[in-house]
Amino acid sequence: MKFLAKIIVSLKEGVLDPQGVTIGRALTDLGFDSVARVGTGKIFSLEIDAESDVRAREIASDAAAKLLANPVIERFDIEVAR
Repeated sequence: MKFLAKIIVSLKEGVLDPQGVTIGRALTDLGFDSVARVGTGKIFSLEIDAESDVRAREIASDAAAKLLANPVIERFDIEVAR
């Protein structure tokens, strides 16, 4: 079966996000005063052939841990759909 895994990579709490700060300032300058904080990240979409959604999640998690996210400064979340 084919599954679509979405891997969302973001910075861990406490890691400086200068791009997020810059975007936050620009949003304030544009009048979006209610935006208190901006965090940046990456989204990866993987089409995975696997026998179950559990196995697809394992494959996506392994890919994220080994290549797609830097475990020192980033964390990741995975969503799997059929």
